[in-house]
Amino acid sequence: MTATIIDGKAFAARIRAQVAQEVTRIRSAGVTPGLAVILVGEDPASAVYVRNKGKQTVEVGMESFEHKLPADTPEADLLDLIARLNADPAVHGILCQLPVPDHIDADKVLAAIDPAKDVDGFHISNVGLLATGQKAMVPCTPLGCLMMLRDHHGSLSGLDAVVLGRSNIVGKPMAQLLLGDSCTVTIAHSRSKNLAEVVRRADIVVAAVGRPEMVPGDWIKPGATVIDVGINRIDAGFKDDGSPRTRLVGDCDFDSCAAVAGAITPVPGGVGPMTIACLLANTLTACCRANGLEEPEGLTA
Repeated sequence: MTATIIDGKAFAARIRAQVAQEVTRIRSAGVTPGLAVILVGEDPASAVYVRNKGKQTVEVGMESFEHKLPADTPEADLLDLIARLNADPAVHGILCQLPVPDHIDADKVLAAIDPAKDVDGFHISNVGLLATGQKAMVPCTPLGCLMMLRDHHGSLSGLDAVVLGRSNIVGKPMAQLLLGDSCTVTIAHSRSKNLAEVVRRADIVVAAVGRPEMVPGDWIKPGATVIDVGINRIDAGFKDDGSPRTRLVGDCDFDSCAAVAGAITPVPGGVGPMTIACLLANTLTACCRANGLEEPEGLTA
């Protein structure tokens, strides 16, 4: 068996196109969605990510508000900025790029964001709403995984799903989303007994453990769908000039899993591109809710 490759890059482009179409619709009603992104410090990876968010925000017709603060910004100043953004009617989504410097309490920062503008879906109020099956802002990466699963399978009802990983960012919300679509869900992790047997019974495997190529093909049920959330950089020998060469891999051993699975996301080019696309979708959703406008179909859980 050779698995169908779930092209996250192409799927994300479709989501962005749908968001852009919906933005045009609501702008005709006099409302423009606005996304504010806060970056504290000069972390290179975070800076690239924030730049890409801003670029894609503008491309879909939204307003982009970027706030780049020095690494030594006092926590109180950051909280004051968030309070101003909470009160700004032009801002519908607020995201503070993590990690923040050590002197800032990340939990306090996340708690300060208005839950209605929490487009990352990390506020404890949104976590509780999601867990109880109510309308919430949903974390972007799990939402992207759910969208791809729905697109591939249609209905997920009755399918057996295993989520590898129990983080607050991916594992736990992913399990809640799958439960919401009537899957039978198991959360497995590093201390799960008989892990291979647990994974092997699943129709859907979502791997989000942060361990390079941890899942081999003989853990995968023939025909199962594998969503690989992992992004791990590993050594890959040396370049001609003697400098180290690296490559990106997922949490699954792609070749052996693809030989057994029915469908699989690659790394890179799978789940990764969906994260910013879902951030834009969440900002649109937040804007519609704030203004009493009809929410677009297929862009949230």
